[in-house]
Amino acid sequence: MGFSTLDGLPMGTRPGQLDPGVLLFLTTAKGLDANALTDLLYKQSGLEGLSGVSNDMRELEASQSPRAREAIGYFVHRIRYEIGGLAATLGGLDALVFCAGIGEHSATIRKAVLDGMGWLGLACDEARNLAHATVVSSDSARVRVFVIPTNEELMIAEHTVATAGVGK
Repeated sequence: MGFSTLDGLPMGTRPGQLDPGVLLFLTTAKGLDANALTDLLYKQSGLEGLSGVSNDMRELEASQSPRAREAIGYFVHRIRYEIGGLAATLGGLDALVFCAGIGEHSATIRKAVLDGMGWLGLACDEARNLAHATVVSSDSARVRVFVIPTNEELMIAEHTVATAGVGK
């Protein structure tokens, strides 16, 4: 019964942004309690729920399942939607950064996100992208596109130490 929503970027097993009306429907019409909702929203939604195959983008990219293709398409659509919204809010883009697991490792997703975004000054250099270069935008692009490795656990730890006021 996994699902994702029409707004918000889906994650591996979580739906992303969710209309609160969905939760009300699931509790009243489907009889789900808090534990069942938690399981659904944190373990059965997102890419896993959409694809019915996996929450791992590498497995989805390798799959021939139509649902896996649809999950990837939806994921790319949501990224493009968010980029467009942020560009409108910011009045344009100075740069775009792909990071973390999928952004850092999937040339396929980066290319799919950038294709058709020339109106915003984004363009992918296919060779750089496939080589996982630090800069994957074409030389003619108005906006530079970077791939930057991240260590999310380290960042969380550093912010936690700073917030707690301990350490250095």
